[in-house]
Amino acid sequence: MSHNNFNQDFFCTSFDFATPEYDESIRLRYDVLRKPLGLEFLTEDLATEFDSYHIGCCEKQTATLVGCLILKPINQNTVKMRQVAVDAQYQSKGVGSFLVAYSESYSITKGFKKIELHARDTAINFYKKAGYETEGPIFKEVGIDHLFMYKNLV
Repeated sequence: MSHNNFNQDFFCTSFDFATPEYDESIRLRYDVLRKPLGLEFLTEDLATEFDSYHIGCCEKQTATLVGCLILKPINQNTVKMRQVAVDAQYQSKGVGSFLVAYSESYSITKGFKKIELHARDTAINFYKKAGYETEGPIFKEVGIDHLFMYKNLV
């Protein structure tokens, strides 16, 4: 797949908590992020997501969700990017980069000036390429090494 045609093949959109699109994002996040670690989603985990922005990347022809992430407001200036997941068939094809770029623009329209995140060790270089900076030492989250990363949007 050529990156030149990328935006013609995919689109990003926001969707609300507790909608069919949200349910689809839970399935994708489970398959990509939780299942490989032997983890389930608990109702209390999901209940904390009602006040977050939910972003999805879909294939244009089928409207199939192929990537998603959550933006959780920390304060009026900062949003935390969480639960970034791209369907295994679409990884390394630009979906994650498109999704992250869209979420940065979306965050700016909502008045946020900074995005922060906890990057899994396997994703640190991906975020560095997208302009994110690391801060602090490696720490464990869900049994995996992570780094705190951030990007100033303005």
